[in-house]
Amino acid sequence: LEGSASPLLHSLSRISQDVNAALNQESSYNQRLALTGIADRLNGLSLELNRSSDRYAKRFCPIVNSWREILTNHVRELAKTAELHQEIDSPYIIGVPLTEQQAIFIGRTDITAQIEQLLLDQRRPPLLLYGQRRMGKTSLLYNLGRLLPNTIVPLFVDLQGPATRATDHAGLLYNIARKMVDLAKRQRGITLLPLTRDALKADPFTRFDEWLDDVELALEKNTVLFALDEFEALDRAIAKGRFEEEDVLGMLRNLIQHRPRFKVLLAGSHTLEEFQRWASYLINVQVIHISYLKQAEARQLIEQPVKDFALRYEPEALQRVLELTRCHPFLVQLLCAEIVALKNEQTPTVRRLAKLSDLEAAIPEALERGSLFFADIETNQVDAAGLEVLCFLAAEGEGSIVSREALSCKFPNELDSTLNLLLRRELIEEEDEGYRFQVELIRRWFALAQKT
Repeated sequence: LEGSASPLLHSLSRISQDVNAALNQESSYNQRLALTGIADRLNGLSLELNRSSDRYAKRFCPIVNSWREILTNHVRELAKTAELHQEIDSPYIIGVPLTEQQAIFIGRTDITAQIEQLLLDQRRPPLLLYGQRRMGKTSLLYNLGRLLPNTIVPLFVDLQGPATRATDHAGLLYNIARKMVDLAKRQRGITLLPLTRDALKADPFTRFDEWLDDVELALEKNTVLFALDEFEALDRAIAKGRFEEEDVLGMLRNLIQHRPRFKVLLAGSHTLEEFQRWASYLINVQVIHISYLKQAEARQLIEQPVKDFALRYEPEALQRVLELTRCHPFLVQLLCAEIVALKNEQTPTVRRLAKLSDLEAAIPEALERGSLFFADIETNQVDAAGLEVLCFLAAEGEGSIVSREALSCKFPNELDSTLNLLLRRELIEEEDEGYRFQVELIRRWFALAQKT
């Protein structure tokens, strides 16, 4: 649809998709949070239409106001229902990154400070945000806009999305540019000129480079943090022959070398040593390791994930959550979400205090609900030899340390390379000349998997 109605319809379409996503949130709290944000967007759109002289404004304004009223009433009903049943609102979000609108994002100030410091480095080294799956890499990228100074404009592209599913270089660059335009507006209120598919058809990399000139003009004195999340997805697309290695990685190298106001950050669960093609193009990469939360951060996530959180923990129960999860951000949320669900099934007189018995009852449900996370370790992060070692260690019980000698007797072939892989994946750790699981919940899943 052409004409002035097109952007209005596009906005309403996106809002309807966001409403659907909000209604699919598992907890009433997160539904209310998302729907309230959408109602605020509709209010802003209504104000714009009231000021507009466009011929469609008067026709769309009542529709926008009606949608806003429907959402506001639904949020009010959700709040009343939760209050009537004295339910504990669960703010925990399982399996998807935390956006800048979600107050539950906690900690990572040390990593943010490290990123900020490296952005000031005059040598302009590319950065690698490295950490295992579900450690919060993407959540951190979502939240960098509010954590970094306003002079830094974080523009990040999820390479598991449309960019790497494109069929040619023009499609790749178009989707990267489209995301950059969207985030510049959302993060810092900066308007970038769009880059069309047609403009990229004849000579995509030259046209993209020219577009970056326009981007630099629009940014004035600001610095761009150009972040490519899940860079492994782009590597897989190159390996399949969808994109040319020299063109794509050469473009990144050129950007690093010749555009000082662009800082490149890759994020993934592998080091560049595991991807030799990248290492040859990106020199002197500075690695930023993201791992477990600090204990104080994990305590906050458990006890006070949001303001006025209604659930309290007995000290023994709180300590046990920390022991079972080792402050792994995904596992803390997974286990705490199951504890909240369990408490909401109890009578109001005992609902708001979590005891050690509640925690133990929630563990089987957490292992079941998090099965995709645990199964990914088995199928995508270790090889057959690594899986055998993990199962052997898991069977030894909680906290058990297995000596290297015992492992050598059980697994005489290529033990060093297997242990190095498991150490690199942060699944095991060295202790007293032996090895054990880093995280007890992960050990329990592998122990259970052997019995089924």
